Amino acid sequence: MVGTIFDIKHFAIHDGPGIRQTIFFKGCPLKCWWCHNPESQNPLPEQYLQTNRLDGQVFTKEKTVGYHIGVSDLYQIIEKDKVFFDESAGGVTFSGGEPLMQIEFLEAITQKCNQNGIHTTVDTTGFTSKKNIEKLSDSAQLFLYDLKVIHSGNHKKYTGVPSETIIENLFWLDKNNKNVIIRFPVIPSITDTPENMNALKTTILQLKNIHKIDILPFHSMSRAKYERFNQPYKMGNTPTVSDDALLAMKQDFEALGFEVKIGG
Repeated sequence: MVGTIFDIKHFAIHDGPGIRQTIFFKGCPLKCWWCHNPESQNPLPEQYLQTNRLDGQVFTKEKTVGYHIGVSDLYQIIEKDKVFFDESAGGVTFSGGEPLMQIEFLEAITQKCNQNGIHTTVDTTGFTSKKNIEKLSDSAQLFLYDLKVIHSGNHKKYTGVPSETIIENLFWLDKNNKNVIIRFPVIPSITDTPENMNALKTTILQLKNIHKIDILPFHSMSRAKYERFNQPYKMGNTPTVSDDALLAMKQDFEALGFEVKIGG
């Protein structure tokens, strides 16, 4: 069983509880305007030119992002950090991209981790078949679940796909009492509009068993990646979100009965 990943981050503290190892899967069905990992979107390994400047000279080198790896080899990498997982109640987080695009590989590695006492978290857009969500819900111990734009037409405009499947899968996870933390990216003039905020609140108030939200502030640090991969950067000079605005949003969600954290 072989999957395709493009990065592994050790000692992560923002991708679930405790100290974690985050595995970034390659491939995503969404093309979010604000995507922080544009190199994750293509499901195949791809080449790019890395440019370095030294003493007025320009040097370029072809590099590859993304590589194939088997379940056993990936588990050996994960297992090396197990002592840190055990000490911090941490584990491994599968992110991307969209890890559920590689459902068989994802299921196999989560099961391998579970069998050896390693906590598993899946960071997902939720845009996948109900069958995939059901299958993975037996092995993933926690879902970090993106909820961006509720109106389907607007969601398609800014991400490339409609929102109905995402919302339906969220309700299925809630109905079946799965462990889920909603992740809400605060994108100025896109996700934080009064219309979307009202629709978001209406949606999450229908949930019975999901009570946690992570607020993820927009940042433009990924701009250089778009240049590197010759992709248009659609966010232009969009400003970051003020601390006061984030705090007000946090308090707003808390007033609805949710446990809220700023940052992942």
